[in-house]
Amino acid sequence: MRTRTLSLAVPAALALIAAPILLASEARAERAAIPGLSRQPSEAAAAVFLDPADTVLLLLDHQTGLFQTVKDIPVAELRANTVVLAKIAELVKAPIIMTASEPNGPNGPLMPELAQVAPNAKYVARKGEISAWDNADFVKAVEATGRKTLVMAGVWTSVCVVFPALQAHADGYKVYAVIDASGDPSEMASRTTLARLVQAGIVPVTTNVVMGELQRTWNRPDAARWGALYNELVPNYRAASESYQRAQEAAKK
Repeated sequence: MRTRTLSLAVPAALALIAAPILLASEARAERAAIPGLSRQPSEAAAAVFLDPADTVLLLLDHQTGLFQTVKDIPVAELRANTVVLAKIAELVKAPIIMTASEPNGPNGPLMPELAQVAPNAKYVARKGEISAWDNADFVKAVEATGRKTLVMAGVWTSVCVVFPALQAHADGYKVYAVIDASGDPSEMASRTTLARLVQAGIVPVTTNVVMGELQRTWNRPDAARWGALYNELVPNYRAASESYQRAQEAAKK
């Protein structure tokens, strides 16, 4: 009887081993080559960076009332970073899903800049849920994209970002939290939230990291548009770019 049990168990075990191999093979077949690179990364190396074909941007509760409570980052910088983040997603044609907890209350409406720079974004109204991941319509909107990498930013980081980030991660999504496009009522809230995110396996990033990972190379036809985004995000980079351009013009005269 023991021999028979083992003989039945072996095929089952082999099937379990083979399943991940097949899934990995399918993933390799689906991942497209990255144009403009002189060397295509290995499958393992490609997986460590954001893939524009698998990324969804989630903008959570960037509401004008909540901005007044943010103390860990200058509000003007937070708003500017959020705008650039939305422009990046638009540039790589990644879906953008926005939501607000209660836009008719003291938290206020969403920042108006987002409607201007992300006309293709989907807005999902919630029914009072604090975590967007507790709203059925929001999760359905994410699932409808068919993508498994979520880039999140919001106000407050310690609530509006971390709650759905933890839940989505538990549901099998790869989750990134954009810290400089998010804000909190205090430095302490921000620091403890960052520790909680990392401990849970969520990847903390900044806006410029998202930009670099999705861009990957300057050897692309839309390089000038990426350069404009860097100038917008980092004023010092804009100054360096302008001085270089003027030097080039002077050298030609």
